[in-house]
Amino acid sequence: MNTHRRPWTLSRAAVNGALLLATAYTLLPLGWLLTAAAKNTADLLGGRSLSAAGFNLGQNLGDLATTGDGIYFRWYLNSLLYAGIGSVLCALVCVAAGYAFHVYSFPGKEKLFGLVLLGVLVPTTALALPMYLLASELGVVNTFWAVFVPSLVNPFGVYLARVFCAGYVPGEVLEAARMDGAGELRAFWSIGLRMVMPGFVTVLLFQFTAIWNNFFLPLVMLSDNELFPVSLGLFTWNAQTRAFPEYYPLVVTGALLAVVPLILAFVLLQRHWKAGLTAGSVK
Repeated sequence: MNTHRRPWTLSRAAVNGALLLATAYTLLPLGWLLTAAAKNTADLLGGRSLSAAGFNLGQNLGDLATTGDGIYFRWYLNSLLYAGIGSVLCALVCVAAGYAFHVYSFPGKEKLFGLVLLGVLVPTTALALPMYLLASELGVVNTFWAVFVPSLVNPFGVYLARVFCAGYVPGEVLEAARMDGAGELRAFWSIGLRMVMPGFVTVLLFQFTAIWNNFFLPLVMLSDNELFPVSLGLFTWNAQTRAFPEYYPLVVTGALLAVVPLILAFVLLQRHWKAGLTAGSVK
């Protein structure tokens, strides 16, 4: 009996060990960030960021709020506006497009969807220069709109929304709604959007994360530091640490605060997000 159980036991131990290593690999940077954010400049430069001695988180937060007349929290607000409003509107646009591709038949539909899939293959960095030239022609360079408007487009979100609509929106329900007198917009808003809400939340989370971490597009579009998102603002501070080492604690503490919205978004929306991830397993 033992000879039959041993391979299974070894297999379980190997899997658990791999999972523990993956968990440690994922959480170690966050653990370092938690301890390093409470250190002063001397501790950080002296390699004592993981030591238990010394706790200066309050001082670091105070310095963060006063440096540059509180410019960090202006960057924080900018990121919340870019990512919060942009991700909601982008998810709505993607779900509407995916719903249209799933529900309606029109000439060239699959070819148009092929162009959408082609957009998934184009890296965003390759689009930065064309978008800058277009924004320059429109006169919106170095404005809020230069970063906000491009965030409303996500080809992968359209593809994902169509997949969700195919699994969540049966044609019989829409036909029944039309027979009851519901228009197309009413059918989408009251029935289609609510049935595909797990897909909406999934696209929203993906886009929120992408916009919050977006760095290259703001770097190209913006020169006014009051319009910077957190990612670009912390980069400018980090570039000054060689000349001004006192910026090290500000960068680390600012990075710690920057991950809070991402964690909150995933925790608060995890019920819908998990439903979206497991949708295919119950089909």
